[in-house]
Amino acid sequence: MYVDEIISRLKKLYPKGYFHINRDPYYLLISTVLSQRTRDEVTIPTTQKLFSVFDTPKKMATADVDELRELIREVGFYNVKSQRLIEISRVLLDEYEGVVPDDIDNLVKLPGVGRKTANCVLTYAFDKDAIAVDTHVHRISNRMGLVETDTPEETEIELEKVVEKDMWKDINGLMVLFGKSICRPVSPKCDVCIMNDICPKLI
Repeated sequence: MYVDEIISRLKKLYPKGYFHINRDPYYLLISTVLSQRTRDEVTIPTTQKLFSVFDTPKKMATADVDELRELIREVGFYNVKSQRLIEISRVLLDEYEGVVPDDIDNLVKLPGVGRKTANCVLTYAFDKDAIAVDTHVHRISNRMGLVETDTPEETEIELEKVVEKDMWKDINGLMVLFGKSICRPVSPKCDVCIMNDICPKLI
């Protein structure tokens, strides 16, 4: 099956997978919110800096928004995100006893949490079968002919139809790595790509 071959090749290319330095659900939730429209090279150190001061929902919920804003100033939309982090933490305390929920329905009820963020938490924090579709997954899935979709939400639905469930959690990490290094949005490195003999864009 075509999709199996793609995932198999990506696993050989990235045998260590996509490494997260902290798999705590709250840390990952906050980090993924910070990562929206922000590169990993910025998100990772910013999250570490933030958690050196506010490392629990209780501390974050009572944080001074100006202090929070300064700590995350490097990420995109830091003004909006600083308020979101406080709101998310308050909801977790008020409705979930400070515990990050482990299901999609409750995760997307949190302020500023969409399906991509929720599925990242399910995949990386809870090791659940989910497909987190970011710009890399959306782009590569369409380039490789796995789906023909216009939005990440549509891509998630269509990928679930063509990818075996036990592979769902591999999709995001592998395609993020592939999308950042080889199958880039601009000037993809098709000449050195391990998919160049099967990619519909090249054959």
